[in-house]
Amino acid sequence: MSAFADLHRAGEPLLLPCAWDHASALALAGQGFRAVGTTSLGVAAAAGLPDGTSATRHETLRLALVLGSEPFLLSVDAEDGFGDDPDEVGELARQLAAVGVVGVNLEDALGPVGRHAAKIAAVRAAAPGLFVNARTDTYWAGDGDFAETVRRLDAYREAGAHGVFVPGLTDPGRIGALVARLDVPLNVLYSPTGPTLAHLADLGVSRVSLGSLLYRRALGAALEAMADVVAGRVPRGATPTYEEVRGPAD
Repeated sequence: MSAFADLHRAGEPLLLPCAWDHASALALAGQGFRAVGTTSLGVAAAAGLPDGTSATRHETLRLALVLGSEPFLLSVDAEDGFGDDPDEVGELARQLAAVGVVGVNLEDALGPVGRHAAKIAAVRAAAPGLFVNARTDTYWAGDGDFAETVRRLDAYREAGAHGVFVPGLTDPGRIGALVARLDVPLNVLYSPTGPTLAHLADLGVSRVSLGSLLYRRALGAALEAMADVVAGRVPRGATPTYEEVRGPAD
C-alpha cells in the first residue's frame, strides 16, 4: 500500500483516471498515470447491469484479476462492498488484495454510519495492506448537509479509513474547511463545472478522481464518430490504431 498511499502525499493531488476494462486501463497507464482506478458505473454498464445495486461483484473481481498484475497501481471501486455483512466485505477485500489491488473505494450510499464503519474495520482486518478510501454520499445522493458529512467522515476515519471521499462536493469553501479539519487525505470527484485541478491543489485536496467521466466521454465520442460517418465527414479527434489497442499476443 505504501507506494499508493505516498501518491496522496506527493505535494499535488493524485489525479486518478478510472477505467472500465482492460483496454481502457492500459491506455490510461500508457499515458504515464502510475495509478488507475475503476468506475463501478462503467463496469456495470458494460456488463448490462445496474450500478449501485451490488450486482457486479463477480464482474469487479474478474476485472481486478485481469488488471491486478499489470505494471500500474490499481484501485477498485467496490460500490458498498456488494453487501451489508462486514465479514463478506472483508472477504471481498482479501480477494482483491490477493490479485494485486492496492486500494478500494467503499461508498455508504447514506446507509447507517455504524454499518459502513464496520465494513471499513472488517476490510482493514482482512486486508491490512489495502488503502481504504471511505466515501460518503451526502453531496452525491443526499442533501449536502455539511455537519452530517463531517459526522460520517469522522466515524469512517476512526474505523480505520486511510482516506475519505466526498463526490459531488464542489464548493471551494467547504472543500477547504474539510481539508483543514481532516488528518487523512481528502478525495473529491472532478467536475467540469467545479474547481480546476490547480484550484483543488491550492485547497489542499489530496486525490481527484474522474469517476465515470471517461467512460461517458468515450460513449459520446463513439456517437459523434458515427454521426460524422453518416454525414460523410472524417471522424474528428484522435483514433488509436488497431495495434495500439489490441490485446497482448498469445
